[in-house]
Amino acid sequence: SAEDHLRRAMGARTPATRAKHAKAGLASRQRLEPTTQAMLLRQLYLALYERRRFDEAHEIALQALTCDVLADVLHQDAARAALASGDTEGALAHLRTAARRSPASRRPFHLWTLGATLFLMQRYPEAISALKRATRWGTHDKPLYRGHLALAKLAAGLVVTDLQFAVDAL
Repeated sequence: SAEDHLRRAMGARTPATRAKHAKAGLASRQRLEPTTQAMLLRQLYLALYERRRFDEAHEIALQALTCDVLADVLHQDAARAALASGDTEGALAHLRTAARRSPASRRPFHLWTLGATLFLMQRYPEAISALKRATRWGTHDKPLYRGHLALAKLAAGLVVTDLQFAVDAL
């Protein structure tokens, strides 16, 4: 069944085996439930990404988004593939959408990823904005978000008054 292939794909030790089971599950004759279809497509995405076939991985992530489940996770996947393919603006659009469409428990992670990506692009004011929101929403990883926010502020030439607090919290 598709679910059996999904389990095998998720437990696969190689990208080739992961892709084989994901494709077999997707080719199943039974009507696929949207979550199962999205998860099988995600396994195929992971196999392609692991093999550094980023353009194909991006296409599969976009296809998975049409299942209309786990949208934030799938936008995060699409962003990773787009970024690896050199499409930085596309990646940022996916990261912004992931943050908007995520449940509150995952929002800080998506905002942090957006902020970190903007930071690496040296777009410090935008990075600071995203990292401030990550810090506001964050719970468990708040020290990481505060530390990255302090780093972005320093890179932007701003004074960080609570720098020692951020360092101690890390």
